[in-house]
Formats: sequence, C-alpha cells, structure tokens
Amino acid sequence: MDTPFPFEPLLLFGFMAIMLLLGIFLRSSLKFFQRFLIPSCFIGGGIGLILISTGLVNVSTSLLETFAYHLFTISFISLGLTTNVQNDKHPAISPVKGSAWMGLVSGVIMSMQAIVGALLVFLFNSTGYNLHPTFGFLAPLGFTQGPGQALSIGKVWEEFGFEYAATLGLSFAVFGFAFAFFVGVPLVNWGIRRGYSAQAPKSLPQDFLSGIIQKGSKKESAGELTTHSGNADTLAFHAALVGLVYVLTYLLVRGIGLFISEEVAQSLWGFFFFFGVLVALFIRFLITRIGLGYMLDPGVQRRITGWSIDFLIISTVMAIQVVIVWQYIVPIITISLASGLLTTFLVVSLGRRTWAYSLERTVGIYGIGTGNVSTGLLLLRIADPEFETPVALELGVQAIFSAPFVLSYMLLMHAPFWWGWSVEVVVMIYAGAMLLSLVLLKLFKFLGPRKF
Repeated sequence: MDTPFPFEPLLLFGFMAIMLLLGIFLRSSLKFFQRFLIPSCFIGGGIGLILISTGLVNVSTSLLETFAYHLFTISFISLGLTTNVQNDKHPAISPVKGSAWMGLVSGVIMSMQAIVGALLVFLFNSTGYNLHPTFGFLAPLGFTQGPGQALSIGKVWEEFGFEYAATLGLSFAVFGFAFAFFVGVPLVNWGIRRGYSAQAPKSLPQDFLSGIIQKGSKKESAGELTTHSGNADTLAFHAALVGLVYVLTYLLVRGIGLFISEEVAQSLWGFFFFFGVLVALFIRFLITRIGLGYMLDPGVQRRITGWSIDFLIISTVMAIQVVIVWQYIVPIITISLASGLLTTFLVVSLGRRTWAYSLERTVGIYGIGTGNVSTGLLLLRIADPEFETPVALELGVQAIFSAPFVLSYMLLMHAPFWWGWSVEVVVMIYAGAMLLSLVLLKLFKFLGPRKF
C-alpha cells in the first residue's frame, strides 16, 4: 500500500526510540549493565546493531549516518547556546590549572594514538595488507573525539577515496567506549578501595546504578520556563534557536567554500560542528548583549544537548556495517588494543602525579580519552557522586585548553589529502607535538610526586 508521505525518516526515529526504551529497561534490570555503568543509549544501539546485522530489521545505513551527522552538530550547537551557571560548590576555586593540565594531557593522548595507529598500519601493510595510509588516524578520531567526529571526518575522507572510512571510524569509537566502561569503571573502583578518592563514597546510589530516579526520591528540575505557554513553548523556543544557528552555519560553510579550493571546501563539512559552535556562541553573545539573555535557560538547553547525544550514540552504533568491519577486524582490534592500553598507561602515569584530586582527574581525563566529556563525567561521578570536588568544572573548561591541540591535530590528519604530505611526515609532527605537551606539563609544574 502506498503512503501519502515518506515515512522512512520518522520510522527510523521510532526504531531508535524503541531501542533507547529497551536500553533503559535493561539498564534498570540487569546488574551487569549497572556494574559497568553502561548507558542505555549504548545498550539500545548495540541491540539495534544486532537486529540490523542479522537482517531482522531492514534499516538504511545511509539514513542512520545522516541522523548521526546532524545530531552530532545539534549537540555542539546546543552546547554553544548554553549559558554559564555559577559553580555553587566551588565559586572561589579557579578551574584554570586543572583544566590546563587536562588540555595538555589530551594533547599527549591524541598524538600518541595517532602515532600508534599510523605505525601499526605501516606494519600491517608490510605484511601484505592494503590499508589506506590514514587508516591509523581513525583511532584518535574514534577514541578521543568520539563517534560524531569519527563519522563526520570519515564521510569526508570517503570523498577522497578512503573507502568505508565512516563505518571504520565508528568501530574505533565503540572500542573506545569499551575501554571507558570495562577498564575505566574498574579503575575508579580500585582507586576508591585503596582510599585515593577525596570523597571516599561508601556506595553509589541506586538511582545512579539503575539509571532511573526512584519513586518518592527528590527530583532535579529540568529547567525553567522563559516563554509563556500561551505564546510559544519554552522547549520550542530553545529548539528554534538551534535551528536558526544551524541555517546560519550552513550558509557560512557554503559561503567560505566559494573562496577556497574544492578539496578544502569539501573537508569543511567534516568541521561543520565546529563552525556551529562558533555561530552559536556569537548568537548567544548577541542575545545577551541586547538584554534578552534571561530568555536562555541552561537547564532546558542541556535537555536538548542530552537528547541529541543519546540518539547520536544510538544511531552511530547502529550505523556500523558489521560485514565491512569484519574485513578489517584484525587491524581494528590490534590498533584499538594498543591505543587503549597505552592510553590507560599514560593517563594513570600522568594522573597519579597531579597536585590534588589525583584519582578524580585521572578518571575524568580517561573518560575523555576513550569517549567524550559525558564519559569523563560518568567515571568522575563514581569517585565524586555529588561533584563536590572542582574536577567536574575542570572537565567542562578543559575544552578551551585542549581546543588548540584537537583542532590542529585534526587539521594535520587532512594534510595527506589536502597537500599530499606523506604519513611519515605527519607522524613526525605528531611526535614533536607529543613531546612538546610533555615538556609543557613539566615546565608548568603540573607533575609532582606520585599520589597513588
């Protein structure tokens, strides 16, 4: 039977919603998922991937990737529109030192992962494999930058001849999350048992473990109304701002593309999220400057960010093409294990030498190095359930200090495509950048005696 309108996009959204609901139910019911604090979106995405891969559900991979790409951008735009809230617990503590430490450590981690990935690709190709020269650079994209950027950059690289780069990048992101949950959670629990946590929680609340606020428990506010419901819903207003920024960002990227080479212009779509953040910050500044900043509610805006990230992870996990990944399973597993183990070693080695809150800072940056900021906050909350240390604030501010490393390193990954640089030259630059980050950590006296 013919339908009067296309249903595929909303049916796919409905399928992702069902998978999220299933993930929420399983997280609240099974101790295994609670023990490793695996998010419902990851559980649901994994189940959806199985259903798609076995042919039980027929879903367009291209449409899943489209959903993921746009949700990724929406999450960053929403972050840019979120107004700052004063830290009630530590209003007098500056997060600069701790955030700067995290930014430098991010530089060490990302460059190390790129070097390891590239060297292992050289090794595999010398034994008969025919991997794309930049195959190893998917490791830092998946581990440190997360599934959104792995997908965005991967799709751009496919235009340059790197076949299946998007789904391969997503597979590295999944392995990164696996390290965050199955290594990061035991790591923080080990530190708590040894007494290295500043707050030394006796046990995690059931709400945190099950992922559902229990009946009768005190509930946090999701936000406050800033528009009258008789005029326009507050959620609709904040979503409309996201839409405004999205259109302006699209016009900006299209406009820049008119004045640069076609190759670089094509790559700009992989950085669409970054331009989105800049435009969002500008729009937020304008709204505040004209005296309408009171209409921006951070609680409501965070709900939009959280919604987009949950569905982003579901769509990216389900978008992985298992048949393609299986063809490269040996290089993927080898590079992922090497990157994950060395990331663990580096983070623990550097984290245990911080001046204070060593365990909290270690697990926070470990979550970022194997996933994203949300993963870092998840691990931090095990050691600091009420976010009573300043580390949670540092995790948010660290993006400012890590941005020069992240952006320059991501641009460097494009050098073989844009300027024809050899991967060997790029690896040498990464090695120099990694050494520079380590020197700066020592120069700024961010490393001291071991704390654990």
